[in-house]
Amino acid sequence: MQAGISEKEAYVAFNLAERIGFATVSELAAKYGSVAAAWEAYPNKTSRAGGAVDVRAELAKAEKWGVEIVTPADAAYPPQLATAPGRPLALYVKGDVAALSKPAIAIVGTRRATPYGLDQAAKFAAGLAANGWSIVSGLALGIDAEAHKGALAAKGTTVGILGGALDEFFPKENRDLAREIAASGGAVVSEFPFGRKPDQQSFPQRNHVVAALAKGIIAVEAPVKSGTLITTGFAADLGRVVMAVPGRVDSRSSAGCLGLIRDGARLVRSVRDVEEEMGELFPRSMRGQTAAKDGPSAKPGAAAPEPLFSVEESMVMRHVDAEGIRMDSLVEKTGLPAAKVNSVCMALRVKGRLRFFPGNRVALPRQD
Repeated sequence: MQAGISEKEAYVAFNLAERIGFATVSELAAKYGSVAAAWEAYPNKTSRAGGAVDVRAELAKAEKWGVEIVTPADAAYPPQLATAPGRPLALYVKGDVAALSKPAIAIVGTRRATPYGLDQAAKFAAGLAANGWSIVSGLALGIDAEAHKGALAAKGTTVGILGGALDEFFPKENRDLAREIAASGGAVVSEFPFGRKPDQQSFPQRNHVVAALAKGIIAVEAPVKSGTLITTGFAADLGRVVMAVPGRVDSRSSAGCLGLIRDGARLVRSVRDVEEEMGELFPRSMRGQTAAKDGPSAKPGAAAPEPLFSVEESMVMRHVDAEGIRMDSLVEKTGLPAAKVNSVCMALRVKGRLRFFPGNRVALPRQD
């Protein structure tokens, strides 16, 4: 037993222990007078990984790897989580802890997204991020990743919630994206101690944090049986605003979203729709921005609009048609570095000027 343990350290200790959650810890704290006293009296100090719980070692790892552990004892613990049932005992944060307390919208969806779904995720995320919302998602492949990328393209804040420990990162394909999120003023977050691998239990827990951290949630694409519907179910139970983007009626990827709309979720087609649904939850500083972006053209005498494309965007657009072109061909034709071509194409996608396709191809939007 470790002497002189603080409230924060006690929360971390309970988080390391096996088979105990926030409700039980709260009951014990009420019985013994504090979380620290509850830990001192707690008989089973065995960690989930086996062996005795070692709080000092866990905190030392966090310091070594530049990770901040935030608990309900800390002022930095996000207020959206502070009142949610089943809230995490600890949050392991890589990046800016303050990002967790910004007004947030969650954008979630299937890993097997269509080009339509990927475009919608990026556009909604970019528009909302540009209006001041933080974009929360699960850092999974597909819709989640595109939501994070859309927010980054708009130079906004985004928070990724993992289904395993920070040092057991999954999926590996999004490791670079996670680094970019943490470096850009956002955060990558896990409620799991170091060494915890993702599993069937940890992903629903991750989904609960995604839902609880946001004021509203947007489902972009989801089959009928999917983790997305688990997340929106959590959101509904927590009283969050549940929204869904409509898709084709014959698309398996849109079946879950269409079901949500049938069952009462708000149908949203644009950032303006989201603003209307969120109502007073929309931060005051953001109001009016969406209307300005989506509204009619400027009146005569207004300042001249910015150029439609930057120099690099113009170089890329010169080679794109409705049939599509591979990214590596754009690198060759424009003479721009691959990283620059990728970022320019993402910016054009956010503007609605390009569509992305499997095989690393981009094309002009459909002329419907």
